[in-house]
Amino acid sequence: MSTLPGIRTAWHDAPEGSLSRQALSPPHGAMSPSDDAMPPRSSPSVPSHPEAERLRDAVRAAIADASPLCLQGGGTRTFLGDPVSAAPLSVAGLRGIVDYQPAELFITARAGTPVAEIEAALAERGQCLAFEPPRFGDAGTVGGMVAAGLSGPGRMAGGSLRDAVLGTVLLNGRAEILRFGGQVIKNVAGYDVSRLLAGSLGTLGILLEVSLRVAPQAVASATRVYDLPDAQAIDQVNRWLAQALPVHASAWHQGRLYLRLQGARAAVDQACQRLGGDAMSADEAAAFWDALRDHHHPVLAEPAELPLWRLALPPTHPPLALAGDWLIEWHGGQRWLRSALPAATIRAATQAASGHATRFRPGARPESGVNSLTPLTGPLACIEQAVKLAFDPHGLFNPGRRPYVPPAA
Repeated sequence: MSTLPGIRTAWHDAPEGSLSRQALSPPHGAMSPSDDAMPPRSSPSVPSHPEAERLRDAVRAAIADASPLCLQGGGTRTFLGDPVSAAPLSVAGLRGIVDYQPAELFITARAGTPVAEIEAALAERGQCLAFEPPRFGDAGTVGGMVAAGLSGPGRMAGGSLRDAVLGTVLLNGRAEILRFGGQVIKNVAGYDVSRLLAGSLGTLGILLEVSLRVAPQAVASATRVYDLPDAQAIDQVNRWLAQALPVHASAWHQGRLYLRLQGARAAVDQACQRLGGDAMSADEAAAFWDALRDHHHPVLAEPAELPLWRLALPPTHPPLALAGDWLIEWHGGQRWLRSALPAATIRAATQAASGHATRFRPGARPESGVNSLTPLTGPLACIEQAVKLAFDPHGLFNPGRRPYVPPAA
């Protein structure tokens, strides 16, 4: 199986010189995309980016030698998942913005492009990435950003990173260059494989090019602060969400609830008057939310002695009775915990609350025998195995990063 059935391509939508055009020219012997998506036979061939060809040659050599690869971009997110022991393969040289259409609200960039470069280009036109991805320093790349799948404080209002991925170009484990999705929402048809790559941690293939949906910057923003215990803070912010208020983000730590309001100036001003609370200055608010986004907040910052856990829970669920330093985001949906408790205790309590727990950072003395990600079981494990085999049949990419267990022979 060369790729998942039903996946469509859109050659004519890709800008000249982009990898998206190259994507429809698979290597000799590979399964071709469907005929209705192929370029006309009279169309001249479009040369590939030389860095993409270098990566394709590296994958071919890895297949021949049965030698796995550890994919590396800016090196800012290597702590995610479990350690990988394989030959390093840098993708940082594949960089540059391929296409940016502010009026169409999308940007296309090669995977090695720094996130900072993309955000600078968007800011010049009054636009942004609404999901506020953690940057982890200036070296972070758009490919690593997508592979990590992380979103920042604005996720609940602006959508997740996965929601913003419109299309991708991928080099799979058969050394085939494949294109999925498009550049605007109307062109995304068939299986939504591009969004499957968000959060895959580089285990399905090498991202070569990504198209992202962008959004206008907020006209007005204000942050209010309230002295509330955690249970009351979770309840209160979810009550506000049920009302016609421009609630954009929330965070709670050590008895203080921080609420960010964004939208039209009149709506923000009216909400501030209605909700009360203490006002943060614009500079203080920007520093606070940037610290959350970029993991400089005291609970998230590294290095640290204790492990950092990321818990995904139903937003309205009451606080868990687990000892440690808590930071609550996403109106209760994302909760961070610095704790010395055993992994089994944290995961059992989270599962009992209909959530799941990830050991986001191992701490100075990691607990042995613990996977960073909770291994999948049952039907979900079977689906994961099938997807992995479809994209990376030889097990080349980032082996061990996810607790993937191959099916029995």
